[in-house]
Amino acid sequence: MHFDVFTLFPGVFQPYLDSSILQRAQENGFIKVSLHNIRDWTSDRHHVTDDAPYGGGGGMVMKVEPIFAAVESVLGIPPPCPLVYLSPQGRPFSTAIARELAQQPRLGLLCGRYEGIDERVIEHLVTDQISIGDYVLTGGELPALVLIDAVSRFIPGVLGDPDGAEDDSFGNGLLEYPHYTRPEEFRGWRVPEVLLSGNHALVAKWRREQSLLRTKKQRPDLLDDESSKPSTKNLKE
Repeated sequence: MHFDVFTLFPGVFQPYLDSSILQRAQENGFIKVSLHNIRDWTSDRHHVTDDAPYGGGGGMVMKVEPIFAAVESVLGIPPPCPLVYLSPQGRPFSTAIARELAQQPRLGLLCGRYEGIDERVIEHLVTDQISIGDYVLTGGELPALVLIDAVSRFIPGVLGDPDGAEDDSFGNGLLEYPHYTRPEEFRGWRVPEVLLSGNHALVAKWRREQSLLRTKKQRPDLLDDESSKPSTKNLKE
């Protein structure tokens, strides 16, 4: 998977991309992340990328010309891959969307700033808009990192466990079961005996039941979705 990120602040990305799983994924060739500074495609000596909005109002709007120039220079005309604009007005990001995007060999990510981008970019260049929540951030860089991280987890080889992403919360429509590690006892709180039993069938049954209980308690809305609702015959109040 090749991520092309178009941003005014490429320096935001490197510390996170150079850490842990994503660093190894890049070193091993499972993903590639290319950062493109939109300012490099401006035509004036001050590298201006924003201007006042027509019709008045506060804030500034990212200009159409440098965005088109950057995307078309890097991806081609028309872009052969999806170009996702990270926006609070987009479709809500989810595990299903991450899994969907992971099927793409290449993905363009456009990060907005200020009051947003010229609408003509959305109408004639962007192919998708994605939101990571019903709130507003200073820019699209953090949402882009969230998307890169979540999508990468579904790319074969990125995680050590090939089923790891599917076992995570939301992977099967439920929240993930509780985890424990050494010591067996801490301040009188013991690890559940079933996890020490060595009986894989019982462990799997316990984990399933715990996922159901946790989902019912913390995210009952997930159980309201008939498409992902698991059997709840063993679910206790």
